[in-house]
Amino acid sequence: MKKQKYLVLIVGPTAVGKTDLCLSLAKKLDAEIFSCDSRQFYKEISIGTAKPTAEELAQVPHHFINNLHIDQNYTVADFEKEVLEKLDAYFIEKDVAIMTGGSGLFAKAITHGFDNIPDTPTSLRDELKERLETEGLENLVTELRNLDPTYCLQADLSNAQRVIRALEVSKFTGKPFSSWQVQKKQTRPFGIIKIALELPREELYNRINHRVDLMLNAGLLEEVKSVSQHSDKNALQTVGYKEVFDFLNGNTDKETMIELIKRNTRRYAKRQMTWFRNQDTFKWFSPMDPKSIIQYIMAEIK
Repeated sequence: MKKQKYLVLIVGPTAVGKTDLCLSLAKKLDAEIFSCDSRQFYKEISIGTAKPTAEELAQVPHHFINNLHIDQNYTVADFEKEVLEKLDAYFIEKDVAIMTGGSGLFAKAITHGFDNIPDTPTSLRDELKERLETEGLENLVTELRNLDPTYCLQADLSNAQRVIRALEVSKFTGKPFSSWQVQKKQTRPFGIIKIALELPREELYNRINHRVDLMLNAGLLEEVKSVSQHSDKNALQTVGYKEVFDFLNGNTDKETMIELIKRNTRRYAKRQMTWFRNQDTFKWFSPMDPKSIIQYIMAEIK
């Protein structure tokens, strides 16, 4: 009888402590780590994405970190296809893989599948871009909330490209963008153990504020300057980059920039939590309780 293989999915909001926990689990389970953090794919951005350090990456083999260049287009469907192919080969030798990240859509693509989203007319995209210029992002976000409240729970709504993409699909197909994600849940040839991490809100928000300070001290501004020619790319139209571009372009002062990064990261973390609570069934743990987490995993595997 063929031995059952397992993917342990560890999700949670930004700054909750996924990296440290997953390193510890990977060593205990003889597992490698697969990232489903959609910004950590890109080689050029590390500080603002809170990517594992070189030392952390060296401790355990990692996949889907630093695998793309910032100018490459990469979709959720691309990710699903590549991860499943890599896991097929991986499970020939290994019994357990760990997947971690805060990108709910990318995680769900692996657990449930992702349908092919229809192409939309460029004229519709151009019309939405024109509205972005004339009406501002808030009006588009309001329309998207009406058409697809589910997507808005998880999406970075300060990312104009993502808002436009979700709007164009919703308007063109007459169905919410999020509904294209799972028409029919796919079966996978491995078991999936779903774990979500949480901390008390005040503690999480303090960790986020502290992390932003560390990022700035580590050279976030210099990192953003180094990729400024790619500022229109999706990965850079996100929290931690968008605010710095505004500062560099003279739209805000430095103090305002720092406060906006902290505020927008806290808001994003809140949306992540709502998404994970509403979109799937996870077993919830504190990242400070690794003993209970490993016991739960071992019980599920047995």
